[in-house]
Amino acid sequence: MKLLLTRRYSFAASHRLFRADWNNAENERAFGKCANPYGHGHNYLLEISVSGTVDPATGMIVNLADLDEAVQVKVLDDFDHANLNEQVPEFRDCIPTTENLCRVIFRRLSGFVNARIERIRIEETGRNSFEYIARGGSQRDLEWSAGGREGSDG
Repeated sequence: MKLLLTRRYSFAASHRLFRADWNNAENERAFGKCANPYGHGHNYLLEISVSGTVDPATGMIVNLADLDEAVQVKVLDDFDHANLNEQVPEFRDCIPTTENLCRVIFRRLSGFVNARIERIRIEETGRNSFEYIARGGSQRDLEWSAGGREGSDG
């Protein structure tokens, strides 16, 4: 049996979807209004699901205070009220789609949280949500490089 803990967080951030090596028409064709040179913002809802062995002393998979601190330090401090393209290093050479946002957050938290990260889910709007689900071994998940294989999941 697998037991999961899911914790929700929120942050607001702006981004622009575009490729610098494409002209305006190509960017507009691929990204529509999201290619607007001034960018746009979202109030993101982030869900992090972790699994692990229940500690017999505490009855918990992970201490929520520890998880909250990890998410604050590794994600929220950098992402909340930020321009993702300009202020988050991973997105200087990677398009900050919400798919890539899920992957970057997974990568940032892996090894920092004292439990196995199973899933990163981000709700971008009431109509769009994205999930990054860990493979059988989390090491393979870490092989993806934010600046590398754009659009590839490894």
